Amino acid sequence: MKKTISAALAVAMLGLPAHADVKIGFVTTLTTPAAIIGNDMKNAVDLAMEHLGGMAGDTKLEVIYGDDGFAPETGKQATDKLVKQDNVDFVAGYIWSHVLLASRKSVLDADKILISTNAGPSQMAGQLCDKNFFSTSWQNDQTPMAMGEVLNKQGVKSLYIMAPNYAAGKDMTAGVERTFKGEIKGKDLTKWGADAQLDFSAELAKAKASGAEGIFVFYPGAAGGAFIKQYDQAGLKDTLPLYSVFTVDALSLPKLQAAGFKSVIGSKTTQEWDPTLDNEANKKFVTDFKAKYGTYPSYYAAQSYDAIMLIASAVKKVGGDMSDKDALRAALKEADFNSVRGKFKFGTNNMPVEDFFLREVVEDADGTWTTKVVDTVYEDHIDPYAAECKMN
Repeated sequence: MKKTISAALAVAMLGLPAHADVKIGFVTTLTTPAAIIGNDMKNAVDLAMEHLGGMAGDTKLEVIYGDDGFAPETGKQATDKLVKQDNVDFVAGYIWSHVLLASRKSVLDADKILISTNAGPSQMAGQLCDKNFFSTSWQNDQTPMAMGEVLNKQGVKSLYIMAPNYAAGKDMTAGVERTFKGEIKGKDLTKWGADAQLDFSAELAKAKASGAEGIFVFYPGAAGGAFIKQYDQAGLKDTLPLYSVFTVDALSLPKLQAAGFKSVIGSKTTQEWDPTLDNEANKKFVTDFKAKYGTYPSYYAAQSYDAIMLIASAVKKVGGDMSDKDALRAALKEADFNSVRGKFKFGTNNMPVEDFFLREVVEDADGTWTTKVVDTVYEDHIDPYAAECKMN
């Protein structure tokens, strides 16, 4: 009787380690309170892998997670392990700009593909751009630039600014200041990291006393919830309207609703994605995410889901051959996948060229606090650092 032996069985019989055809390293925050973001990203990656059946065409995919511990040095160590020990083909993820900046050389010097699913430091869109670096999110300045345009359109004449004191916080404040035409009444950059400042009472008192017509903030993760709670308790909604980026989202809204902080309803934020975007990929993503995890997905999740779908499209296009880097880069650049944003394309610096929307916090038909798109601020927006990119 003729017997056939599977490739996996043959490998096992030879005593060689079985492995996936293509490995994806994914670095995010899985410990510390900031893990609320990292776990949402992980959930989206897991869902994407489920939707793909763990395959890109005939090629098996494997995801290996790395925890950055909300610290640049820890993130670099996690990245080094993925590159040197696990020998991954792609390294994706990265919530934090300072972690990505600390880790980039570990990936790029090894000639691996690096894909940011969130962090968008200005340096990496401009002078530190690289042919092996791609993003499925945005450059940090873009979302607050869109908010600056919204403020101008709404006739806001003066603004108080608050953000954490690290790379992304500086980009966010630069972004809104780049487009806002009114007066900046004051600006506070607060302590960030594992021991980030979470008491904003002094800064809120300064903002109130400044006479500004609005307050712009960027506080991702747990800091966002802390800020909103104190903003609500200070009763500032009517005298100091809130305009935010990466602060009020699918991660903070359930907690804010449970606490009854109704001042957040009606507040405005800008973003490149929303759960209400009307395309089939997004409908499936949002519906299946809610069914699997019981909550709306965040933009962190949407960007991470897109990254896995982008990788799968490229791996399929090259038939699983990771050795031809030129063909792999070309396949990634084509972005031939169904994005949850609808259309998706890369600019000359491998950052997305995309629309940005004004979103309003609302209550959905089931009584759940979420967001909806109320206006399109930018169409096919190119980040302001693309002109500085000289792709090598």
